Amino acid sequence: MRLLRFGYVTGPGIGMLWALVIATTLAVALSFATGAGLRPTLWGALILGASCGLLVLRLGAVGYAFACGLAVVLTFSPIAPIMMEESFGSLWKGAVGLLLGLCVFGPLRIILDATPVGVLTRHEFEDAVIRFLTGFGYIFFTAIVLIPFYVMVMTSLKSQQALLQNPLDFSIDLRRGWSLFRSYFELFADFNFGTYLWTSFFISVVTVLITLAFSIPGAYAVARLRFSGRAAFSRSILLIYMVPMIVLALPIYIVFSMTGLRNSILGIVLIYPVTTIPVALYMLQGYFRGLPAEVEEAGLMDGLSRLAVIWKITLPLSLPALASVSLYVFMIAWNEFLLAFMLLDDPSKFTLTRGVAMLNSSEIPRQHLMAGAVIATVPIMAIFLGLERFMTKGLTAGSVKG
Repeated sequence: MRLLRFGYVTGPGIGMLWALVIATTLAVALSFATGAGLRPTLWGALILGASCGLLVLRLGAVGYAFACGLAVVLTFSPIAPIMMEESFGSLWKGAVGLLLGLCVFGPLRIILDATPVGVLTRHEFEDAVIRFLTGFGYIFFTAIVLIPFYVMVMTSLKSQQALLQNPLDFSIDLRRGWSLFRSYFELFADFNFGTYLWTSFFISVVTVLITLAFSIPGAYAVARLRFSGRAAFSRSILLIYMVPMIVLALPIYIVFSMTGLRNSILGIVLIYPVTTIPVALYMLQGYFRGLPAEVEEAGLMDGLSRLAVIWKITLPLSLPALASVSLYVFMIAWNEFLLAFMLLDDPSKFTLTRGVAMLNSSEIPRQHLMAGAVIATVPIMAIFLGLERFMTKGLTAGSVKG
């Protein structure tokens, strides 16, 4: 362990690990982008990483040129950090080598910042290791999120002939022009996806409104009022989530069939809030408890009724929490599948998730299924990313006012 705490050992060691991470990442990314087979190699990556680690310690920023030159030279050698097919010309190989050198050396300068060549203190050694693990974590979790989404999008842009020729080729031919989006056009023209989008949006908005209508007074009562059984009710709010929905599926199906609510939008609107009200109650009661009670008491002393206090004081102060709960409930309703799959049989009343499930058939091309998944994913991603900024601003403004 003491040997590791020398700069000339720590630098090359972390460099080798980082080069392996970067070589693997670039090989996977270029394989997806070009459709060609690229693979990282162990010894080439280790040599490049160890050399870059030493260059960072000895030369600093000047080492960029040496690192890039070494990466290009190794790329043309038998121990290339990334092995490429013969179809890659010299220009492509040189570009890949240059990119590899930049991606290895640049982050290593940050990881090994202030790392001396000689003996490292415990703090310096741990700081370098933590920076490496942070960088690795960013790359690893970004890949977990982006790779499935990339495969989904690229597959949706493929033609049936291209998928049959090579199902693992995730590159796209831009020469096809607007025909790249043929699957999307066919979903809206032939599979009624415009109606599915509107149905899901309508149901999600109504679910949010019903959930807030019940959860706001319920959460306020638990947070502010004194009544028998309040503590037990507060602790048991989330007990409904201890019962798997699949256990309730058969009773719900029987009851809805007997009452004529199955295969109707009304039935979906009635059952969705049952799954969202408990979590909304739980989230809002914690926020209401954090609001200063003195402000509400001042309103009561000024002659306001309890309902007026909630409407004019509590709710304006709770806008960040209401926005968070609304977004969370909207996402639950938008992505819900089990109840929609169980209760809806009429294609004219399908939600978006139910419509996407309909595409999972051997008679329907796979690119249509992927296009449907993109249509179901992109709107909710856009809504979340768009509202997240305003939610953050609302939280900041609320804290200043408090």
